[in-house]
Amino acid sequence: MKSRYFLILLIIASTVGISFSIAQPTERNKPSKHWLLDVENDTERFARLETYLRGFDQPMWEVGHRYEMVYDAIVNNNYELASYHWRKIKTTIKNGYLKRPARKFSADSMFLQSNVWASLEAALQSNDPKKIKKAFSVARKTCMGCHVVEKVPFMNNQKMFHRTESFPESNESKLRN
Repeated sequence: MKSRYFLILLIIASTVGISFSIAQPTERNKPSKHWLLDVENDTERFARLETYLRGFDQPMWEVGHRYEMVYDAIVNNNYELASYHWRKIKTTIKNGYLKRPARKFSADSMFLQSNVWASLEAALQSNDPKKIKKAFSVARKTCMGCHVVEKVPFMNNQKMFHRTESFPESNESKLRN
């Protein structure tokens, strides 16, 4: 009986060992780290880059993160930091519509080339909390309006827009989550 179990275990171990050795890549068939350089031509390289860089969603993910950083910096009276992120938002949106030119008209007309972006930037430079909060509120509403125009209104129903709807009464230096 013991020899039968031993034989079965030996067969299983051998099968697993053989399977493992077959599955291990050899030097010849090892997956490459050069996902761009190993393709045959520039057309395929550019296709891979275009796929990797995606569309407008990735820049908007960064915009959303920086938008929350602007809000938090305003809450903490760190207007220099808020201004820094506000300027980066502009750059990120422009980079985004480089990839998706159909988004350019709404972004420019509603936000970047309208008074909305410039108003918050000027308010931040003024260091006047009332002006800053008012300009941020207008920018928030404009962002949400742009989502409606671009047919993605569901974007407005998320935590970042709920939590930035107003500012805390006390503007003490506490980071908010």
